[in-house]
Amino acid sequence: MDGYLYMAYDYPVLGAFLTFLWFFLWVVWLILLFKVITDVFRDHELNGWGKAGWLVFVIALPYLGVLVYLVARGKGMSEREMRRARTEREVFDAYIRETAGTGADAGGAAGVDQLARLSELKAKGDLTENEYQRAKEKILA
Repeated sequence: MDGYLYMAYDYPVLGAFLTFLWFFLWVVWLILLFKVITDVFRDHELNGWGKAGWLVFVIALPYLGVLVYLVARGKGMSEREMRRARTEREVFDAYIRETAGTGADAGGAAGVDQLARLSELKAKGDLTENEYQRAKEKILA
């Protein structure tokens, strides 16, 4: 091991590479640790004692705890993440449909476009006030 460290200090680029490598591994480790902790809290099938046990295990023995959690509950972790993403997508799509006015309200969006065109035609002088009012009543009815 001493020869390895000696080489790292003998070649500054290798020392910088090892520093970046350790930093990268540390960041990956933190992301994995927080991912496991958030999965423990998001799991609705796990009772309070189970959540507390996993948290104590992950915090007391972090490396072993996270690795055991990934082996024991890794498949369920991905399923829960996919279910959460699907639910968020459905909520977002429902919001978009509601906001955009699709479905039964689709005529309302088309009516707004028609009113805008009528207004432009009236502004240009292509429609009289009387024609504009009749067309507007037709669209709004």
